Amino acid sequence: MTQHRAIHQTTRLARRYVFGPAPSRRLGQSLGIDTIPLKTCNWNCVYCQLGRSEPLIHERKEYVPREAVLEELRAVLATHRPEEIDWVTFVGSGEPTLHSGIGWLIREVKKLTDKPVAVITNGSLLYLPEVREELAPTDAVMPTLDAGTPDLYRKINRPWPELTFQRLVEGLRAFRAEYENRLWIEVMLVKGMNDSEEALHDLARVLGAIGPDQVHILLPDRPPAEVWVQPADEDAVLRAMAILGDVAQVVHPREGIFNLSGFENPLDAIVAIITRHPMREDQIRRALAGWSPGRVDAALSELERSGRAQVVERYGVRFWSAAPAHYPETEQSLRTQPGTR
Repeated sequence: MTQHRAIHQTTRLARRYVFGPAPSRRLGQSLGIDTIPLKTCNWNCVYCQLGRSEPLIHERKEYVPREAVLEELRAVLATHRPEEIDWVTFVGSGEPTLHSGIGWLIREVKKLTDKPVAVITNGSLLYLPEVREELAPTDAVMPTLDAGTPDLYRKINRPWPELTFQRLVEGLRAFRAEYENRLWIEVMLVKGMNDSEEALHDLARVLGAIGPDQVHILLPDRPPAEVWVQPADEDAVLRAMAILGDVAQVVHPREGIFNLSGFENPLDAIVAIITRHPMREDQIRRALAGWSPGRVDAALSELERSGRAQVVERYGVRFWSAAPAHYPETEQSLRTQPGTR
């Protein structure tokens, strides 16, 4: 009984910075490491599922203690069977390379587990030699490139002013020249922005100069920051596949299991996941199938009433997201919810 209680306690402790395993489009069941407070980012992408970046943040520092992150990861790994985890992934509530200790953490994580380690990043800091060196031990790095011209880059990603398109591309090219493992570049295809023939040819030229191992075409399926953002249609996806070439593949959303174990009540379990991955209401109900429907209903009502979460409607679907996330058309409702600021 004592051992069971100890395991339960460490699992609860681990939910500050480590989440999942959660289903990933590209990485199977991914155990996430989040070292960045919501929403600490130097980009303000129109499609971001975590809402707007207000304000933009470009400072590299130790946002959370690196030792605490490692301690919690160690505890979580001890409570999962090896087959429950496919990858360990640094994926922040913003841009993970803004954490100045990410290189140290990557090296220490590699000592703790033989699971492959990935970093999902916007790639904006790869122009810095020290950041490229910090990411070198990983098994895969997945940066973003949504545009082939400076103007379109500014319109879609809305970066910190100093993060020019030239710096982004030069950083990706330099990293490719040094990096020995899997470089998978993500392209988020937004209707009416980067899905035209001209935009895709511009993008193909830049990708050709970088030489990634794969190009992953994604569509915004979670609640985008801007209400007008729509996924590209089927014709545009086929056009992108034809123009971007054999290196490109469409990555569809993955319906897997969100591991929400280690919590005494469903409310805490829900908040732990939607802070990093907004979820459809039906996904939440499936993830909490172990609890009675009455408890889940009560938890959702309490979440909305307390202000710990918000409901965002996109594409005619109700998504649950973290309360601090800023989605323009829900600003007024957030201000009037009890418990919000």
